[in-house]
Amino acid sequence: MPLVIDHLVPARAMCLADELLVDLPQRWSHSAGVAGRAADLVTAVDPADRDLLLCAAWLHDIGYAVAARDTGFHSLDGARLLRRLGWPMRLCALVAHHSGASFLAVAQGVDGMAEFDDERSAVTDALACADQTTGVRGESVFLEDRLAEVLRRHGACSPHAAAHGGRAPYLRSAASRVQARLLATATA
Repeated sequence: MPLVIDHLVPARAMCLADELLVDLPQRWSHSAGVAGRAADLVTAVDPADRDLLLCAAWLHDIGYAVAARDTGFHSLDGARLLRRLGWPMRLCALVAHHSGASFLAVAQGVDGMAEFDDERSAVTDALACADQTTGVRGESVFLEDRLAEVLRRHGACSPHAAAHGGRAPYLRSAASRVQARLLATATA
């Protein structure tokens, strides 16, 4: 029986990401960068959800780890691993659906995404924004540059290219909503 983790502690999430991504230093750097960017965006989410956002940022790519491999679709594999480890289902769902993963799942014919709710909230928006404005080495990038880089890296015939028509507008809208929330909190 897995230990049930009811307190979302970003430091615990960071340690788990560090442990799982030790053999994937570039993926670790990206995850650390996403967590740093998420820390910049925490005021765009409800104060009660800030640790959830930071934990999701640290853990969003753990599905690339050997210990998580199940379907070969990193978002789903990471969510399933977190569920097995006893992390809260809401966090598992955020990892499963991060950055418009459902668009890619359809393009790749991946089954299993329905195991996790896609909440489409301020937290999902902030996580997507943090992920999509962080490059592969953890550096800050513009959203449009990141979208273009993903297409170049995966190729014109890839599932990423097939999903781009739906995923890119979704990510742009999420980033727009985050910016609006940040502006609203700054002027409040």
